[in-house]
Amino acid sequence: MQHTHPWPASPAPAAPPLRLLVADDNPVVRAGLTALLSGREDTTVVAEATDGREAYEAALRHRPDVILLDVRMPGVDGISALPHLVRLAPVTMLTYSHETETVREALRLGAGGYLVHGEFTTEQLVRAVRDVREGRPHVTPGAAKALLTELRSSATAQPGHQVPDSFGEIPPQPLSQVQSSMGKSFRSRFRLSTREAEIMDLIASGMTNQQIAAACFISEKTVKNHINRIFAKLQSTSRSQAAAKWLGVA
Repeated sequence: MQHTHPWPASPAPAAPPLRLLVADDNPVVRAGLTALLSGREDTTVVAEATDGREAYEAALRHRPDVILLDVRMPGVDGISALPHLVRLAPVTMLTYSHETETVREALRLGAGGYLVHGEFTTEQLVRAVRDVREGRPHVTPGAAKALLTELRSSATAQPGHQVPDSFGEIPPQPLSQVQSSMGKSFRSRFRLSTREAEIMDLIASGMTNQQIAAACFISEKTVKNHINRIFAKLQSTSRSQAAAKWLGVA
């Protein structure tokens, strides 16, 4: 009796890359994310948008698997667009904004994840996008900490309610303190002073030296001096390069 040998199993076809839409008004962030995510086998960026309205139109046209959405954008911002976008695809907030109210509102309106720039690697970003597509929420430490702090603060505010000792001896920090500490672990390696970090935030948001001088009540010459020191510490030669490193999309 002859034994027939089955054909060797052919390798499973590679899963098609996740199709992403990136919505962010900062061109440095958009370009950085698109370069990162399109240069991989498992993800690709099919469309970009600079505000919520463009994001909605692009989502209708391209039907992405996941939308990466910034919070603060001119015109229609991310929070305003969110209820409309979640009907078209899972949405992950990918943003520089980490205020507790914003995080809470985004999750309440249907965002499947909340990632704060500077708190994740590329691999973690891709894992988060996959998780959100499959219905598993993903929140980076800064956003989670803001929510936890608020929950604990509201718990202690209720009369007769004691927070269990398992939360530790440290009382909840004021929200302003928590917000100022977001992303510090990532950025602390650049060793920028508080003022330099403030100015770098403004550079990353697209402000000119003149606008930064006005916002910080200092002269343009002082701004230039700060920027020279910032570029040296970030080992950058341009605003866009420095911003990309600062935002974690370099």
